[in-house]
Parts: sequence; C-alpha cells; structure tokens
Amino acid sequence: MKRGSLIAIEGLDRTGKTTQTEYLLNKFKELNIKHKLVKFPQRDTQIGKLINQYLTDKSFELSDEAAHLIFSANRWELASQIKDDLNNGINIVLDRYVYSGVAYSSAKGLDFEWCLSPDKGLPKPDVTIFLKFQNIDEISTRKGFGDERYEVAEFQDKVRMMFEKFENNKEFSKVFVDNLGKEEVHNKIWQIIKPLSEGCDEELSFF
Repeated sequence: MKRGSLIAIEGLDRTGKTTQTEYLLNKFKELNIKHKLVKFPQRDTQIGKLINQYLTDKSFELSDEAAHLIFSANRWELASQIKDDLNNGINIVLDRYVYSGVAYSSAKGLDFEWCLSPDKGLPKPDVTIFLKFQNIDEISTRKGFGDERYEVAEFQDKVRMMFEKFENNKEFSKVFVDNLGKEEVHNKIWQIIKPLSEGCDEELSFF
C-alpha cells in the first residue's frame, strides 16, 4: 500500500494559506481521498496554548530563542501521529511547518542553521507549496493584517528573504498569487499536488 503524501502549504502572513488549504481539503473530500489537516502552531495542545498566548498578547515576552524552541516543540508533539497517519495511507496537509519556524526566527536575527537544528528528524514534506507575492506591499493591505505579533510589513519582508533560502529545495514549488482569484490559485496548486494525491511510493524523508 502506498503511504500518504505529506503536503505543506507555506507563505507569509495573509497570503491565503488557510483558504487554499481548505480548497485542497475539499478537493480530497470530493475525490474520496483520505486526508487530514494539521495546522501549525497547533494551538490546542499544552505547548500550543502557550504559543497562542505569545502570539496574541504582545505584553507576553519570551526571548527569541525560547520562542523558537516552543514552536519546534509543538511540531514534535505531532510528529509520531503524522508518521502513523502517513503509513496508514492518509494524505497530511500542513498549514505551516518547519519552513515557517526557521524563516520567522531567522528573520529576527537568529542563526539560520541554529533555527533548523531543533527540527532535525521531523518528517519532510513530499511537496511544499509556497504562496508568494511578487509585490510584497500587497500583504499589508489585506484584511486582518496587523492582528498578531509578526504582522508588520517590514518584518514580513525579512521573512520573505529567509523563505527564499529554501527555494532551491527540490520539494519547493512557488505559486505567485498576485491579482489571482481563489479558484485560480487553487487550480495552480492542484496541478502540482495532483500527482501525489493518491499517495506516494517513495520512502518518507526527514530533515
């Protein structure tokens, strides 16, 4: 039996990740393909509740290093379940993952390789869809921008530069979303995902 495919949806804040994740899940449902959504941070775990407080309460202070490590710990909380589900033929769709953790923390000035090191050993996606604006200024005009700690245009530009360090990875697929409707973006994503929609023959790889 093929294992499930591990699919990550990544991008800056307010680029449409959650919307496109929902479109993809609906497509799997329509085709009767087994699937599951995992959102990071997973805010309903014990560590996730701490992360939620950190993100929504700007008076709650943590060192950049401590903040990075709790985000990584949140991913490790789900690692075993993700592997089990993949081995049972379930496609896992990740709304943010390791790449976000590294990009956001290194944008704050932490060493890029140090940021990646706590995630070494986590399952690596078979494909990562990176939703991207060619015009970075468009992000700050989107509804809800600024509600959480990291939604500041200047900082988001730094995060974009850190994300770009991953773009040569073979599993990374950029999708530009400027001036496109939700359905148009979904169609572009589906063309990339479709070959993996029925599962994957290759062994799971790890960071």
